[in-house]
Amino acid sequence: MTGGRMNKHGEKRLPRPLDSARLEELALAYVARFATSAAKLEGYLARKLRERGWEGEGAAPIATLVERFVRAGYVDDLAYARAKSGSLLRRGYGQRRIGQALHAAGIDEQVRDEVRVGKGEERRAALAMARKRGFGPFGRGEPDRPQREKQIAAMLRAGHRLDSARELVNAATQEAALEWAGQGEEDE
Repeated sequence: MTGGRMNKHGEKRLPRPLDSARLEELALAYVARFATSAAKLEGYLARKLRERGWEGEGAAPIATLVERFVRAGYVDDLAYARAKSGSLLRRGYGQRRIGQALHAAGIDEQVRDEVRVGKGEERRAALAMARKRGFGPFGRGEPDRPQREKQIAAMLRAGHRLDSARELVNAATQEAALEWAGQGEEDE
């Protein structure tokens, strides 16, 4: 049997349309469970309205509800952007990819600029990716030209700059890669 509730005749029961109280309950449950941005919360509530319909008077108060949650501190785009940026950096993603993820989450450009990282953090993220994926001196043996090109392409897809990708993939030793990653410290 697939998901969904059934009535006494074995037919799938449609969920009740939403009203203001139920919409707020859904919003509270969502922000309690997930770190989110205002735009993501608004998208979630709009999707729930499409799925279930609206029972209340007039248009559903999604924007008003989201605004109230922002004022109450349940939703904070800056805090979300900082957390998401830090998480992606630790996983080895570059600044371009982080910017794309924040844009997709509805974070405005001013906030994205505020959480932009310095050169040192960008280098450490590139180093984290090279270590994790076994690129350059962190791999087994000396990579040949086609393998180096694939590694550089993977780093570019992860949002790293071309010069950083080349520097890491072409590093002669792990120590040289570590030294390069530490050079951006003074730029922060």
